[in-house]
Amino acid sequence: MSHALNVVKVGGSLVADRDRLGRLLGALVDGCDGPVVVVPGGGGLADAVRTAQGALGFPDPLAHRLALDAMAGMARIFAALEPRLSVTEAPADALAAGAVPVWDPSALKAGRPEIPETWDVTSDSLALWLATRLGAATCLLVKSADPRPGAGPAELARAGLADAAFPVFAARFPGRIVLRGPGGDRLCREAVAECAA
Repeated sequence: MSHALNVVKVGGSLVADRDRLGRLLGALVDGCDGPVVVVPGGGGLADAVRTAQGALGFPDPLAHRLALDAMAGMARIFAALEPRLSVTEAPADALAAGAVPVWDPSALKAGRPEIPETWDVTSDSLALWLATRLGAATCLLVKSADPRPGAGPAELARAGLADAAFPVFAARFPGRIVLRGPGGDRLCREAVAECAA
């Protein structure tokens, strides 16, 4: 592969703007950001899990696994909107075969010691986890809102633009972390000391 790999997390909140979502997915498949693995947010499907947990009180590990199912569902929705995407649990294999993968994280339901099974970990941190495993150069988070210029991972978590575990996963990822909101790309990688704060 001649270009550096990018893991691109597409927020489930973008489903509120189908035109932007469709353009984005098409541009990713067309290679505008180079070789990519798309990580879907859980969107309204994950929100339904939160609502059900609030009403029924089932434990966080079950909610976490159901939220992974929500991401898997959004992966299939993304592929329905952009049929050139390939839904897969093994994105490295799909890349090697020349496909543009959208990640189905269902394999994580078996549990990983480094991934807490709580709402502190959402698709943002999971995108960083996958980017670290794949050796990606950049983890790009596409959001429906713009961060403050220069905001680092800890500030993004405090502002609710990323999950609570995001600074911990950011500290483990050696590449660039970029947020893309409606206003464009903003680098959010700051000093590792800040990431771990």
